[in-house]
Parts: sequence; C-alpha cells; structure tokens
Amino acid sequence: MTELQRCTTWKGMAGDPVYEAYHDDEWGVPEYDSRALWEKLVLDGFQAGLSWITILRKRDAFRAAFADFDPEIVARFGEADRARLMADAGIVRSNAKIDAAISGARIYLDMRERGEDLSQLLWGMVGGAPVQSAWTSQTGTPARTPLGDEVAKALKARGFKFCGPVIVYAFMQATGLVNDHLTTCYRHDACRAMARQG
Repeated sequence: MTELQRCTTWKGMAGDPVYEAYHDDEWGVPEYDSRALWEKLVLDGFQAGLSWITILRKRDAFRAAFADFDPEIVARFGEADRARLMADAGIVRSNAKIDAAISGARIYLDMRERGEDLSQLLWGMVGGAPVQSAWTSQTGTPARTPLGDEVAKALKARGFKFCGPVIVYAFMQATGLVNDHLTTCYRHDACRAMARQG
C-alpha cells in the first residue's frame, strides 16, 4: 500500500493520528456554515501564541465549555460563566480570549439581526469560491496575504477580536476560503473539487 503524500512540513503531524486526521478530513475543506465558521474563528483566536495542535487536542473541551459554540447561548454568558471558563483546565484560560469569544457571539448575532451573514461576508470577499493556490513546497508559502489582511480588517471593523492578519489567514486556509494544500499533497485536488463555483 502506498503511503499518502501530505503537506510535508506541518511540525509534528507525521505519525500523530489526531493531527493527520485534521489535515486529511478538515483543513482546506470549504466551510459554508456561518456557525461553524464562527466556531473556527473563535478557536483560531484562542490559538494566538500557541500551536494549533494544542487547540485541536482541547477542541472537545472547548465545545463543552462553550455550549457547542451556539452563539445564542454564548452571547448570554455572564460573570459566572467567565469564572467557570477561567477555572476550566480543559481549555485555554485567558480572560481576554474568553471575553473575545463572548463578545464575538454578540457580534455574530448583531450581524444576523442586521441581515449580514458571516458566511456570505467571508465568501463574498473571496469572490464566492476558494482561492486556489499552487504551492509546490512550504518554502515561500505566506503566513499572511493582502486578501487575508482585507478579511481581517473587515472582521475587526465589526468588532471581532483576536483576528489579526496572520490568525485570519490561518483561518482562511483551515476553512477552505483558500486551498493552500501543496499541489503534491493528495488533498489539494480533493479540496479543489469540493468548491462551490461562484
């Protein structure tokens, strides 16, 4: 049996079943559901200063702590919830990041109330279809792009926190707004084929 050719330089991925499953099943798959996009944006915010695998290993605990990232519930979190979250060793305990998640839920609902859908906003900024990269090696693959900078600016303008250009570009890669699987990776063509057109 031939070994799968994956993106080659993800630190610590080779042989880690959790990380490999994330790469193989989720990373780069176009995500169109607004709630799922918001969840990923929150998790990427929690990643700031940490490795993604740290967040990935804590994802189930995050989902339990944040009511499966239901914005209707998270938006109502108060001081007791903040204290509960800060005491939860299963997640990343940061007052600023917890506050950003709660305020982000309120922003998400406010956008919806005003008729602005998060998915439509994000996909509209990439022209309705994933940006298809053609990287042959990780060398030179950007950590941020002008388009990612624009998306970060749009999110910040709406009040979202922990959404700087590098975090947002990682978010765009993860949610398939950009297909940055290397062309040598078996997932590149698969993710390209999943894209809605326009």
